[in-house]
Amino acid sequence: MSWNAYTENLIGTGKIDKAALYSRAGDSLWAESGSFQLQPKEITEIATGFDDASGLQSHGLHAQGQKYFLLRNDERSIYGKHEAEGLICVRTKQAILIAHYPAGVQPGEATTIVEKLADYLIGVGY
Repeated sequence: MSWNAYTENLIGTGKIDKAALYSRAGDSLWAESGSFQLQPKEITEIATGFDDASGLQSHGLHAQGQKYFLLRNDERSIYGKHEAEGLICVRTKQAILIAHYPAGVQPGEATTIVEKLADYLIGVGY
């Protein structure tokens, strides 16, 4: 299975409209679907934010030029919200999953989908 299949599967749920898979360090894009590619500064902010949330707390979370209000941050997950849309970032052993859900989707539904994929990747060593 190619890495793109993972991002396409997220979009196929109907709860996610854009998704990307980056290396854990944020220095390499592995897959993207829905034309979802972050600027180098944006992915660096996210990758760094898992271990030190101070930058995200003071400046917000950014993806494709959009600022998101930081809702949650820990060593595994970062959640952001902008109006009725949201961003879910989950770090695994070797990757960072980033998914965007559109207005009309319940945040909990989208979060569960992304977190379950992260659990699967962790289970298979990624």
